[in-house]
Amino acid sequence: MSPLASSQESIPSVYSIDSSESSSSSSARPSIHLEPLPAWRTAKLLPYELREHCIIYFEEGLYVPALYLLISLVTFGTASSTPTPAFLPPQQQLALAATLAIHPSITTRAQNEDRLQASNLALRYLRLILDLVGPINGNLTDAFAFSTVETSSRRGAKRRTTGDDLSPTKDDIHSINSELANAGSIWAKAQDFWHVVGWAFNCSLLHQRRWERWQLWLQYMIDVLESDWTLRAQMRIDDPDNEQDPRESSLMVQYLNGGIAPARQERRILRAVFADGTSKSTGEFPEIWRNETKELKKHTDMKKSEAKLNIEADVWGLYMNETSSSSDLEDDPAATSPVPAELETSPQTPFSDVSAPFGGPQSIVLRLRLLSLLSTVSVFLPQTFTPLSTLYDLYLEHFRPLPVPSFFTLICPSSMQYFHQSAASSITQVILRSLIASSAPPPLTDDLTQKDLERCYLPFPANTGMVSDNIKTAVEQGIEAREQKAKKAGKGRGKGRVDGEGERMWLKASAGRMKGLVDLVGGQEQRQDT
Repeated sequence: MSPLASSQESIPSVYSIDSSESSSSSSARPSIHLEPLPAWRTAKLLPYELREHCIIYFEEGLYVPALYLLISLVTFGTASSTPTPAFLPPQQQLALAATLAIHPSITTRAQNEDRLQASNLALRYLRLILDLVGPINGNLTDAFAFSTVETSSRRGAKRRTTGDDLSPTKDDIHSINSELANAGSIWAKAQDFWHVVGWAFNCSLLHQRRWERWQLWLQYMIDVLESDWTLRAQMRIDDPDNEQDPRESSLMVQYLNGGIAPARQERRILRAVFADGTSKSTGEFPEIWRNETKELKKHTDMKKSEAKLNIEADVWGLYMNETSSSSDLEDDPAATSPVPAELETSPQTPFSDVSAPFGGPQSIVLRLRLLSLLSTVSVFLPQTFTPLSTLYDLYLEHFRPLPVPSFFTLICPSSMQYFHQSAASSITQVILRSLIASSAPPPLTDDLTQKDLERCYLPFPANTGMVSDNIKTAVEQGIEAREQKAKKAGKGRGKGRVDGEGERMWLKASAGRMKGLVDLVGGQEQRQDT
């Protein structure tokens, strides 16, 4: 059985553990403290007149003045020694801002400077809400909920015109009569958050221009998920006797409960995080908007488009047009890099470019942060998501087949820093136990110590003769054992083998690193003894 800490011992990355234990109870757990939380401001709803001004701006496609107004309102009073509550719009306007930050007609296909500026202002505004007001006071859990148009009364309804015989409902008052706020929004177009995650990571390998925008949007959303979870975890610590765990209402849990059968959902989530740009991945996680990756034709002149605006003549140009005509679009060869055929057919090499594993460093960081968040939820809410052992087995299914450079990219110390130390130890050992020879004794605890390395891992080769597996298990006895086993395997011609000079170079390099590590540890022990 894979060595895993119990859910009471594995603490996620947002926590630090106080080594002192309470003596009042023999079953007491170590004290858990969160990092200091920001001093977020309280929030209050915009007055009716200002809400109406913003709605009119949004409905007329005048996004820049609407967002400038909202930015000025949320930042008003921040310089005061006693900050006043921040003015926030209804959740419908926050949801629209999130769509404006990523929609292709406002970003990669923007037909005038105002529309491109609007996308940047939208992201800036959302960032200000997270930084100044926080995810709970900002009501981001409701604003960022995915839903279909049919069930989305909060976004799908048209605003009623006021009149003596009409009594508008609350939803009617706040709804926005705009395609991008309703059927064209990211919240209606995407199946759920993991659809967006999978498509965004597919773009990191296939569509670089779209990835430039998706990277910013996804980074913001992960910041929201982390902040929301951290705040609710602190609320749980402050009120441990409350029957309702605040973390159950977190945005992360909302995204995990997507209405799909739990076992299927868990695997689908991992496939989204490891989306690799292959046809299988793009089939499961397709583009969010139709023709999303297409570019404007080169003859489209931004200044010419802006010249069509004539308010006095009731000619609004592009401001009332939220989508691009298909006749104005064309494929951009530079933005669509097809996955080589050999990568489509080989399960051993699922990523398209080992020189930029997983779509580049920014993509790697975001993937790791999501994996860490999933681990955190499994520790504290295993019944809500999945037990930690099940989750790490799923991690193993995706880690183990990776080519050597991609494998090392994920398990190197700079990558493991995104996990809490206990989580990093558990994941590392789950992977190692699947690779190491069966003669290797199991570790006594889940905490990976120097003695565990010396006794249970370093002296032993991999459980197969594949060069790549022997590199991954990476004392002299262990180095020699790995080299001998790899030499024997090199004489055969097993079907599907991927061993080569490149991987043998990695094997030699791993031996050098292990020798250096042993020398370093030995030198530190000698200095401590003296």
